[in-house]
Amino acid sequence: MESKIVVSPDREKPIRNQHPWVFSRAITSVKGDPKPGEIVTVENEKGRFLARGYWNPKSQIQVRILTWRDEAINEEWWASQLERAFSARHISEFDTAARLVNAESDYLPGLIIDRYGYDEFGKDWLVLQALTLGIDERKQMIAELASDLLGADGVYERSDVDVRRKEGLKSVTGTLVGEAPPNPIVILEGEVPIHVDVYQGHKTGFYLDQRVNRARVVDLLMDEYDSECRMLNLFSYTGAFGLRAASAHPDVRVINIDSSLEVLELGEKNAADVEVSDRIEFFQADVMEFVRDQVGDNELYDVIICDPPKFAHSAQQVDRAARGYKDLNMHSFRLVKPGGYLFTFSCSGAITPDLFQKIVFGALADTGRQAQIIAHLGASDDHPIALTFPEGEYLKGLLLRVY
Repeated sequence: MESKIVVSPDREKPIRNQHPWVFSRAITSVKGDPKPGEIVTVENEKGRFLARGYWNPKSQIQVRILTWRDEAINEEWWASQLERAFSARHISEFDTAARLVNAESDYLPGLIIDRYGYDEFGKDWLVLQALTLGIDERKQMIAELASDLLGADGVYERSDVDVRRKEGLKSVTGTLVGEAPPNPIVILEGEVPIHVDVYQGHKTGFYLDQRVNRARVVDLLMDEYDSECRMLNLFSYTGAFGLRAASAHPDVRVINIDSSLEVLELGEKNAADVEVSDRIEFFQADVMEFVRDQVGDNELYDVIICDPPKFAHSAQQVDRAARGYKDLNMHSFRLVKPGGYLFTFSCSGAITPDLFQKIVFGALADTGRQAQIIAHLGASDDHPIALTFPEGEYLKGLLLRVY
């Protein structure tokens, strides 16, 4: 018999409004003896059905909701949810990598599936992340269903993220279904080949969420610059922003800065393959020290990309993160030529878009310069955000014209 989780009357509303998380403090009692990872029914104190999800008493989020309908959660249900998520993606024929399942925002909490396609043999691989216990226990079934639905050549697991510790889980990587992917995989983005390391690379190997913003940089360069343009790419990772820019515009000169030598070496391979090595430089450096030195040297750039890693991992770290973002953006403003552009981002979920804009405003005020918001930026459209789950809007950015 299915176990039931009873929530207090004052905590019903978020569940009725289809927020996918039930926190421990919302629960008044547990009927039955559910095992961690088991499917449970959520009901109110009058016994009325509210939702169904999976249970983990070790987590602060004790129930992650899968459905708000009184329906069975079985293999057929998982297949239909995967198919719905996959069919919602409409990716350009010139892009062979995309996010196919975006966890809570695709109503599959704790599950990430990314597709990496196009290598010399024309094969496709899926990379799966199981972020929670409920998904971890079902990952083999999910991998097999996903592979069958898409005809993938293999499914590789990258469940090596810190958030799993909150679920009582260890890091796990390895092939779940079919063939192991090559290292690196060569994908296409806007017809540009890019090497991706799905074994050790950040996230599942690549920052797929920035695809739309890389395309926006290309559009801006093509529209605004008909001669030489100097571009600085901070926290560059493997240099995809610069690679897309240099591949599209023959007079762009790019400097990529990152603290990791390994990712820069992969970036150099990308540049060599696209034959733009003469216009792209790669430097290993602490980014904060680099921008301070550049300001001291009176360097100026037409376009700056500032896409740092997550500064705030929780609400308790917001104040410290805000100081870091302000300092970084203050120096970035000072490095932009008058009339130039700054693309600045935060991927900290605890930093709201409104707060981020206020932080960037504070940085601008300290420089005495002026800037206009040309666009508010977010993740690519293969990273949808459920309207009932605002926490899913982790990536936010501003395109600024600076004077």
